[in-house]
Amino acid sequence: MTNTMTYRGYTARVEYDPRDDIFVGRVLGIEDRITFHGATVAQLRRDFRAAIDHYLADCAARGRRAQKPYSGKILLRVPPEVHARAATTAEAQGKSLNQWAAEVLARAS
Repeated sequence: MTNTMTYRGYTARVEYDPRDDIFVGRVLGIEDRITFHGATVAQLRRDFRAAIDHYLADCAARGRRAQKPYSGKILLRVPPEVHARAATTAEAQGKSLNQWAAEVLARAS
């Protein structure tokens, strides 16, 4: 069972709050805080979509660029021996380290 929802390129994590007997969601991958909730799955979906639509409209009204969930750039710091093994593996497969890492990360999700 997945506990995420996606709308207009934004993904949110959803949890159940037993104290308030509602589902609560939070958009992932951006610094701006976008939250929503609903007592039913249908209400949760509506509130999620409304929250994203409101966020995008508010950014446009303020002349501010809406944050995108991810840029596609990752900076990793790994031990030199891990870097060397990855680079050697990529080269042996006739790929750049970037191509190889993107494929490995895509399979991991």
